[in-house]
Amino acid sequence: MDLALLRTFVTVHRAGSFTRAAALLGLSQPAVTSQIRTLERQLGRPPFLRRARGVTPTTIGDELAYRAAPHLDALVEIAETDLDEESGVRTLHLAGPPEFLSLRVLPALTPLIAQGIALRGSFSADTDETLGGLAAGHHDLAVVTVRPRGELLPAAPLCDEEHVLVAAPRWAGRLGPGTLRRNGPMVLEQLPVVEVHESLPLISRYWADPPVPPLRTYFLATRTGTLALPHLARAHEWLLRAAADW
Repeated sequence: MDLALLRTFVTVHRAGSFTRAAALLGLSQPAVTSQIRTLERQLGRPPFLRRARGVTPTTIGDELAYRAAPHLDALVEIAETDLDEESGVRTLHLAGPPEFLSLRVLPALTPLIAQGIALRGSFSADTDETLGGLAAGHHDLAVVTVRPRGELLPAAPLCDEEHVLVAAPRWAGRLGPGTLRRNGPMVLEQLPVVEVHESLPLISRYWADPPVPPLRTYFLATRTGTLALPHLARAHEWLLRAAADW
């Protein structure tokens, strides 16, 4: 079976979409569709079922992915190892939210530089984009705020982030003691609010269950089989240990 077909197949399986896989592979969507059809003829059965949004793997699709993905990742690693050995440095590609990577992840991994690991970061707050890059092999480890579905991108909880409302003293003084607790979010209508999106996703969660402060969980995601590589396993374990104090 053609390795190019398998690479395209695994990318579609991980991305859950022909369109997203095409972007990750640098191919056109018709090219990806054609390769999957060729693979389907070779298998004698369809590896995917088309849905309104993306595709869902069939039983044979899942089985092929679980068998092929680790070996394809190993081939990529062999190619990268040859490049790294020329300089004696192994490169670790990380991806995740800009602030979290800058303030937590990269400082925690800095000691590994002395052990011959070079760190490269890709900053993105878009979880789908980050997981797509991880699935395609552009990243080795990824920090995301949504646990990936399926078994090809295993993820371990890294830490929880509690959300609290903060305000400058002059704005807080306008409300008066206990006003926000008594009257709820409507008292903020006359105050400037800073959020990550105009739909106010975090602030709306703050009042969804007032007795329990909203939490956002960060997950450390990998590709199946890649933790067999010593430098990735070391970085993965290092981060999980560091996160215990975050």
